[in-house]
Amino acid sequence: MIMALIAPELMVTWAMRQRLSAQQVTRQFDESGYPSVRPAFEERVSVETPGTRNPFLLLFLRFHEGTARLSLLLFTGVLSVLVSPWRFLCALVGWVARRIQSEHSEPDSEVSTWTQTHSFFVLMGGFMLYANGKPYLTLRPDYILKLIHDKCIDAPTLTAKQIHDRSKGNAISKGLVMLQVAWFVMQLITRAVYHLEITQLEVGTLAFAVLNFLTYAVWWDKPLDVQCPHPMYWKSTVSRPEDHIDVSDRDEFAQLRYLPRVFSPIIELIGWPDIATSRKLEVPTFDGSITLKGSDSMVLLLAGYSMGTIFGGIHCMAWFFVFPTYEEQVLWRLSAVVTTCTPCLCLSAYLNSEMIINPFTSVMRGLYLMICFAFAMLYITARVVLLVLMFTTLRNLPPNAYKAVLWTSLVPHL
Repeated sequence: MIMALIAPELMVTWAMRQRLSAQQVTRQFDESGYPSVRPAFEERVSVETPGTRNPFLLLFLRFHEGTARLSLLLFTGVLSVLVSPWRFLCALVGWVARRIQSEHSEPDSEVSTWTQTHSFFVLMGGFMLYANGKPYLTLRPDYILKLIHDKCIDAPTLTAKQIHDRSKGNAISKGLVMLQVAWFVMQLITRAVYHLEITQLEVGTLAFAVLNFLTYAVWWDKPLDVQCPHPMYWKSTVSRPEDHIDVSDRDEFAQLRYLPRVFSPIIELIGWPDIATSRKLEVPTFDGSITLKGSDSMVLLLAGYSMGTIFGGIHCMAWFFVFPTYEEQVLWRLSAVVTTCTPCLCLSAYLNSEMIINPFTSVMRGLYLMICFAFAMLYITARVVLLVLMFTTLRNLPPNAYKAVLWTSLVPHL
C-alpha cells in the first residue's frame, strides 16, 4: 500500500515485469514439448466485435495481448475518452462482461493444459515439491520441466479454473475497480467540458487512477493472494532432488553486499543480472530470477521510464489552475516538469552509456548510475512536493470547485 501511494509507476513496472516473465514462462513450456500449452493469452476477444470499436479499448485489448506500447495506448486512450466518453464506458462495460462470462464458462476438461495463469502461479511460488511427505522446495518453472522430463514428478493437474478459485479476486472485483476508475475519469472530463473548476487533488488522483488502470490490465490473469501452494510429490526411489536440481538455499543479497538492503527490492524488480535469490520455501516479493530475453527487457525499460513521464505529465494539466498563492503555483509547475522530464533524461543517459564501447563501458555505466541516483533524489523531492500541494491547496478553493455536474441534464430519463 505504501509503495502504491508513493511510487505507483514502480508498481506498474513491477506488474509489467511479472506479466512479461509469465509470458516467457509460457513460451518456455511450449518450446519444451510440454503435453498441452495454451497460447500466452487465455481468452482472446475479437477486435471486430460490435461495441469494441472504441480506439482506446482496441489498444487496451492489443496491449493485453502484448502487441501495443504503453505510450501509444495512453495517448490514443486519452483522445478517445475526450471524443466519446460514453462510448468508451459502454465498450468497457461490455468487455468486462465478456471477461466475466469467459471465466465462468471455462471448461473443466483442460486438466493438463498450461496457461498464462499457471505461469503467474508458478512465479508466485505456487508449486511446492514434497519429499517424504514434507515441504522440500518451491519449484521454479525450469525445475518443473526438468523434474517432469526426468520422471521424478508428475505433470501438475491443476486447472486454471482451480487456481482462480483459490484467488481472492475475480473478474467481477477487478472489473468493478476498472469501471470506477473509468467513471472518475469521465467525471473529470465532464467537469472540464462544463467549465467547472478541477482541484489539484483531483488531478493527482487522476494520475494514480490511470496507472492503477494499467496495473489491473497487466495483472488481469494473475491470481490474487493465494496462500497455499499446490503440492507436487517426489516419486523417484533411486535419486534425490539435489541430484537433478539446485536445492541450495542461496543468500538473497549475496551479490548486493555493497548496497544498502533497502535498494535490493528495486534492483531485483528491474532484473539485475546474476542476483542470487532464495528459493527454498518462498519467493521474494520482488523476484528478479527470470531474466527477460529479446525485446522484453527493452519493453520493460521503456515502460518503467514512460510511467514516470505519464504520471508527471498528468500533473502538468494543472498548469493554469488557480492556486492559493503564487509560490505554490510555481512549486507545482516546477515539480510537475521535474517529474515529467527526469525519466526521459535517465533513459537518454542509459542509451548513451550503452553506445560507448570498451574500454570505457564500465566507466560510463558507473557515471550513468551516479546520474540516475542524482535524478532519483530530484524526482523523489518533486513527488513529495506534489503530494503535499494536493492537500494544502484545498484550504482555499474557487467557488466553482464546489459545484457538481447535473447528470440528470445529460442522461436521458423519465
